[in-house]
Amino acid sequence: MGASEDTRPGEIAVAAGTIEAAAGERVVFIGRIRSAWPDRDSAPRNLRQARELGERGRVEIDPPFRPGLDGIGRFSHLVLLYWLDRSRRDLVIQTPRHADAPRGVFALRSPVRPNPIGMGIVRLLSLDIGAGLLEIDAIDCIDGTPLLDIKPYLPSTDAFPDAVT
Repeated sequence: MGASEDTRPGEIAVAAGTIEAAAGERVVFIGRIRSAWPDRDSAPRNLRQARELGERGRVEIDPPFRPGLDGIGRFSHLVLLYWLDRSRRDLVIQTPRHADAPRGVFALRSPVRPNPIGMGIVRLLSLDIGAGLLEIDAIDCIDGTPLLDIKPYLPSTDAFPDAVT
């Protein structure tokens, strides 16, 4: 996906080749996320909506990374970082459907971003380390989305009750 796609009024894309020129180190996908969502149009906009729809998700970890799951079962919630591989990467100003004016990409949770990294905090429902399978309460990304990382959610560190939007 790229700058050749249509833009909405007020949107600004970076110049062609900017993303490629700024590319740094490579990332390694450690698995895939499985969901009920075959494409972006069918996927919920966020995890709240995904939970309301009641569709569970599954995380499949590739064999070389399965030993890294050791100890993860003691956590009720996990932070998933995933690569939104079917997203545009060129917009730095976007006009979201829900907003009254254009906004900078870093003030949005849109999948359209220079590095299309998604993040979700999910509840771990079941774990099979040998098979590399984690069942989770919900997910908002497209089926087959590459997984970058898993981190334990730590309420004592990760929660900010006084946060504002």
